[in-house]
Amino acid sequence: MPHRDAVTSMRGRAHRVLFAAGLSAALCLVPLALNAQPDTSDAVSLAPVVFSDRTLSNGLRVLLIEDHSSPTVAIHVGYHVGGKDDPPGRSGFAHLFEHLMFKGTANTEPETLDRLTEDVGGFNNAYTAEDLTGYFEVVPSNYLETLLWAEADRLRSLNVDATNFKTERDVVLGEYGQVVLSQPYGMLYFSLLDGRSYTRHPYRRGVIGTPAELKAATLTDVQRFHATHYRPDNATLVVAGDFDPAEASSWIDRYFGEIPKPPGPRVQVAVREPAQKRERRFTYYAANVPLPAVAFTYHATSLASPDATVLQVIENILSSGESARLYRTLVYTQQLAAAVTADADLREQPGIFTVVAILNAGKKTQTAYKALDTEINKLQTTLVGEAELEKARTQLVSDLVRGREENEDRALELVRTTILMGDPNLVNRRLADIQSVSAADVQRVARKYLRQANRTVINYLPGAMKPRARTR
Repeated sequence: MPHRDAVTSMRGRAHRVLFAAGLSAALCLVPLALNAQPDTSDAVSLAPVVFSDRTLSNGLRVLLIEDHSSPTVAIHVGYHVGGKDDPPGRSGFAHLFEHLMFKGTANTEPETLDRLTEDVGGFNNAYTAEDLTGYFEVVPSNYLETLLWAEADRLRSLNVDATNFKTERDVVLGEYGQVVLSQPYGMLYFSLLDGRSYTRHPYRRGVIGTPAELKAATLTDVQRFHATHYRPDNATLVVAGDFDPAEASSWIDRYFGEIPKPPGPRVQVAVREPAQKRERRFTYYAANVPLPAVAFTYHATSLASPDATVLQVIENILSSGESARLYRTLVYTQQLAAAVTADADLREQPGIFTVVAILNAGKKTQTAYKALDTEINKLQTTLVGEAELEKARTQLVSDLVRGREENEDRALELVRTTILMGDPNLVNRRLADIQSVSAADVQRVARKYLRQANRTVINYLPGAMKPRARTR
């Protein structure tokens, strides 16, 4: 079975916290000085990401980052298609194609990409998100031409046949069982948070897909999806590392430039989620849930919004580490929860801000509501202290710096910024955006989005807590 990252939601940080640390704990188990403006006199500096940017005649966008610090190169191809683009009644198609793209072409055998990377000491992988599907390789730089040919070849001549379709559909169905059904909180994270937050937008379907809809799919459905979305004018190619730009550009022109641009415009999601006017509440019971969980989801904004960075600062203040507010209150002081997370799950189109608490045995959901509301209300009524705010900014800057250490890191960041935010140059505004967030910004954004009327509440409870049906 391929070693792909089958589904990558932009909710990744919360997933890692929950399933790696918080879940294992669940299964075992003075205000600071106020200052409305940040002190940026000692602001960290960060070298900009220097890149070239051009678009081929067939619409493929190409960005090159030259860096000779190591004799390796990263190739990243991002397609502007994700879970939100799945056809109605066919959830999981973008995810399915993440797998199909490794099943060979008219010129290669299945898993050729593995041989072209792993056999020379490199690696490859892929991911599917709500708005983006990405494929990447890291290899010694003298293999750049080979991998550019391979990526162009699978864009142009992928083998989408009945055998590959059936095989990879079975793999995806198996992943659904492993990730969603067998994980105690898998259904909450991979289905309910999106499924109950959105009423119209296709984000409500999630990314991984559902067994019934995948089983109902036909080969014709899959081939049509491929023809619709896997086209050069729907893709962004980033090459980062040790290469000669003129030589790399000539190879890109040779292998990608001849791929024809299909007739007609790209298909884009036009649905917009209506504003939520009142709080919604849902309760679910599952047999394999060991402890009750409570989730708040708030409609938020897009990654390109000026408020996005502020929401990420709020996420950090609430739940980054044991000194964060939600941990201190719900886990340490009140001992209500075994784990608690907040996540600014922002996307190309307006995403959601989520807060999830896994309660300790015997604790009431209403008590958790009150504790969570108290912490959220504090953000709305009292300016966060400068020391706490500076800690949050510093942690985000540290994440940014660490996220640019490797060629593949910079390539991924540039792909995401280009496709999800519409402008690769925004990659070099990230540091200033973080450093400029003020206490007043935090309060304003918390008031704007983290409102009771704008939220959905999900109770995710052990099956044993389900009330028994009355009998006469």
